[in-house]
Parts: sequence; structure tokens; C-alpha cells
Amino acid sequence: MSRIGKQLITIPLGVTVNISPDQGRKVTISGPKGTLELNIPYKINVEVIDGNIKVARVSEEKKVKACHGATRAHLNNMVKGVQNFWTKELEIKGTGYKASLNGNKLKLLVGFIHPVEIVAPVGVEFQVPEETKVIVSGADRMKVGQVASNIRKVRPPEPYKGKGVRYLNEFIKLKAGKKAKA
Repeated sequence: MSRIGKQLITIPLGVTVNISPDQGRKVTISGPKGTLELNIPYKINVEVIDGNIKVARVSEEKKVKACHGATRAHLNNMVKGVQNFWTKELEIKGTGYKASLNGNKLKLLVGFIHPVEIVAPVGVEFQVPEETKVIVSGADRMKVGQVASNIRKVRPPEPYKGKGVRYLNEFIKLKAGKKAKA
């Protein structure tokens, strides 16, 4: 049995969980920071018992076993996300590299001829406390991580000087240049 899948998820105060039994098999979790939905995979049962969410599987097939722990982890992340936003912090290193915010658009100047603009999807917010720091936050953990990854892909850190966009405190192993050959 999945060790993660059989753990109960405690529902905190202010968070409500609705399970629709119809064909869609959706779980809707709402709280002070927003509302999130998840479609439950086939042969996985989700029920609310005494203020806890219990995830169980119906069969012992390999695919169902794989979905069991993942479904529980997604539900747990949703419960935490509607209570407190998930955040990812990025830092920009390089001469003249900087970020600015205009409404819900993040503008990056990272060594290209033109600035790169990234529009925040629904449910995700950008913050720029400094010119070289970007904070991505939102209730949906997967969406926050994907948006942060897309920002990093604009100019990933290069291996010689470390210039580019990286996660906060991310370690980049720098290579030696030409002078190391001798």
C-alpha cells in the first residue's frame, strides 16, 4: 500500500471540501485564498471523514497504485494552497539584467535586444521587491512552479559566469574558462 496515499489529510478551519459524485468526479477545495478543483482518476475514491480527507484505491493495478499517492499529494497541496499561497523566488544575475512589473505583466531585460514580457496566468501573481528579484505566488502549486520554470527558461544561468535567471539560492557549478587549460 502507498505510504503517502494512506495518510489522512486534515482539513483546517476555513477550508471547505466538496466532492461531486457524478461522472466528472471532481473535488473542489475552497478557502480564504481561492478555490481549486481536481479531477479524480478512475478507481480512486476520495471521501471526507470527521474533518479529514481519505484517499483509497479500488484495485491493485499498477496504474491505480501509481495514481494513489499522487492524488493524495495533489489534494494536500491544494488544501495548503487555499490557506497560504505557494511561492517561488527567482533572482537575476548579470550586468544590466533586471525585472519590472506593469500590472500583471512581468518585463524582463536579460540581454536580448527587446524586453521579454510574461503575462501572469489566472491565479498567479508576480512581485518584484528589487530589480533583480522576482516572486511568483499563487494557490495552485503546480501552476506556480510551471510559471517560475517558464521565467527561468527565458535566460537560464550560463556555466561560465553564472549570468541569467535562477531560483533563489540555486547552486550553479561554474566551469573554468580558457586559462584553465594550461
